[in-house]
This record gives sequence, C-alpha cells and structure tokens, in this order.
Amino acid sequence: MKLLVVEDDRTIALGLEYSLQQEGYTVTVCDCVKRALELSQKEHYDLYLLDLTLPDGSGYDICKHLKAQGDVPVIFLTACDDEVNVVLGLDMGADDYITKPFRVRELLSRIRSVLRRYHLTGQNPNIIELGEIQINTMQAKVVKAGKEIPLTAMEYKLLLTMVNSQGRVLTRNQLLEGIWDIAGDFVNDNTLTVYIKRLREKLEDDPQNPRIIQTVRGFGYRLGDGYVQK
Repeated sequence: MKLLVVEDDRTIALGLEYSLQQEGYTVTVCDCVKRALELSQKEHYDLYLLDLTLPDGSGYDICKHLKAQGDVPVIFLTACDDEVNVVLGLDMGADDYITKPFRVRELLSRIRSVLRRYHLTGQNPNIIELGEIQINTMQAKVVKAGKEIPLTAMEYKLLLTMVNSQGRVLTRNQLLEGIWDIAGDFVNDNTLTVYIKRLREKLEDDPQNPRIIQTVRGFGYRLGDGYVQK
C-alpha cells in the first residue's frame, strides 16, 4: 500500500517514513502543500497523512483538494487538539486525526482502522492488500508496487495458503496439504522447498533476507508482520 506523508518537521518525517516502511507500506514524504498536490496528481495513494501547519499553507488545503477529487482516506497529524480544529478537519471529510506527540503504535492502529473501513465499505472485495502487494482473487493476478508478478498455479496457491493463515506459522505438512489439489500434481517436501525459493525470488526485494515469506526454524513458514491481512 502506498502512503503520502506531508510533514515539514524533518525529524518527525524521517521517523514516520522508517516506521511505516517497517510495516510494509510504500511511503512518499514531502514537506509542503504545493508538492503534495503535485504528487497526488501523478500517483495514486491509498492513504494520506497530513500535517496541519505547513510552510505554504495548511493540511486543510490538501484535504479539501483530495476530497473534491474522490473519497480517499485522510488522517491529520496535528499539534492543535482543540475542538474547533478537530471539528473543522472532520467536517472537511478527514477520517481521523492524531495529536502530536503520538506513539507510533497508536498511529499504525489508526491507519489500519481507516484502511479497514474503506476496504469493507466497497472498494473491491476481490482485492487482498498485503503491504505493497495486491492479490486479485478474481483474476488470479498478483501485483507488487504497481508491477504484475507472473506466478505459476502452484506458486499462486502457495501464496494464498499463507495469506489465509493470517500470519500463523504453517508447518511444511500444512503447506503441502494446502497446495496438494492443483491439477492432481504430486508435491513432495523437496518440491515445496523449490516453490518457496521461486516465490521468494519473485516477491522479495532481497530473497536472501526474506521479509514476506519468513522461515521459523524448527516449525515452518509464516508471512512477515507487514504482509498479514489486517
């Protein structure tokens, strides 16, 4: 998932960028209204985090523009928690606000909550979002960071088996059971190792240090925390 963070405090911006990337989000950071509006015209973002006080205007200006273009998730980051500012932002269509200073875990929880509301209220029930990975179950298509990743039927089934585990550790036997019925093919333990290796090569930024399909030594495999469906 792609997030745009608009924050002119460099220390806060860098901290947010790092924390969000660790959760599997693709993050773009800018520090002014003008740049934010330019980026919003060029790219699609799944959620916007907007500081209120910016050098060339206000997060309100960005929110007003975004909401005029469509219903997109917006969370305000603000040092002003008085009722007037909060009500103004929410009346403008913002989905939530969080007051500085804030705990990163609280912000992540708010982000997941807002995104969950949007997904449940009618974006596309056939799309599964896992960090920057999208799985279209209707078309059996996998996209990462906007680029389609061609998977074989067995690789796709293996990925879905892990997605459906909701982050639980799956033993090799459980994974074998999950992919057994594809075209009646026999899959043994050695073949499973090959499929996991190929899937990592296609999905991971660094297959030698996997973040998506993680090995739990002595037990099996699980999806990394940033790639569990929320």
